[in-house]
Amino acid sequence: MDTEKNKILGGTLYLVATPIGNLADITQRALKVLAEVDFVAAEDTRNTGLLLSRFNISKPLVSYFEHNKRERGEYIVSRLLQGESCALVTDAGMPAISDPGEDLVALCALRGVPVTAVPGCCAAVTALVLSGLSTGRFVFEGFLTTSKSDRHHRLEELSDESRTMIFYEAPHKLRKTLADMEHAFGGQRRITLCRELTKLNEEVIRTTLQEAVQMYTEKDPRGEYVLILEGAPAASPSKADYPADPVEHVQMYVNMGMRSMDAIKAAAKERGVAKAELYKAIVAAKQE
Repeated sequence: MDTEKNKILGGTLYLVATPIGNLADITQRALKVLAEVDFVAAEDTRNTGLLLSRFNISKPLVSYFEHNKRERGEYIVSRLLQGESCALVTDAGMPAISDPGEDLVALCALRGVPVTAVPGCCAAVTALVLSGLSTGRFVFEGFLTTSKSDRHHRLEELSDESRTMIFYEAPHKLRKTLADMEHAFGGQRRITLCRELTKLNEEVIRTTLQEAVQMYTEKDPRGEYVLILEGAPAASPSKADYPADPVEHVQMYVNMGMRSMDAIKAAAKERGVAKAELYKAIVAAKQE
């Protein structure tokens, strides 16, 4: 039954979630909004046109994607300010989650344009609940950067992250991503790889990073992936587990084969101090 909240309001941007694979997952409210707004802004007007035609909906389409979002954002907001209503959709899932939309929502907020969401499918949450890993606390990382140095730096920053981590990855980059993750997190860290979610060929692989790397040296990645990575185990060492002297503490890890900076990082974590503080203590001790 319709309520006041379900009525389409002029001058409003609707963020409409669309199916990530199975068209039966679209909601009744999403269909109502798509059928009644003045126009639809889409990441790919061809894909959205096919979706709308499947449900016998005909609406004017405006392209809105990564490379035209600045110009088109202003255009869309100008129409909203004139009292028109707009539904923003991506090719699959929720707009603004690793897809265009974030900038348009920010622009609407700046210009005082109302924005509301029509919830539905999201690949990240769908994969998380299928993973078999902890769902109590998690962090969404989306796509990793293609810059090699920035990528390694980001994974190093996440090496101590205790929450479950969610990544998106394209098939042609999967092997490199898994290899980089194994280097950063160790081969025994658990990972769940989800592909073709809600589709006929849906696959959920629960394994370790080491086994995943080996698996994809033998077979080709296919489809878009959501990677659910286990968080770092909680560490609570007692002071009796490491030397009281900070220099000896770092040297202990160097003797185990760690690089100096990695040894400082590990020792700082165990001692509950900043890396910079421990580094200064080591420099001071050497000067003495």
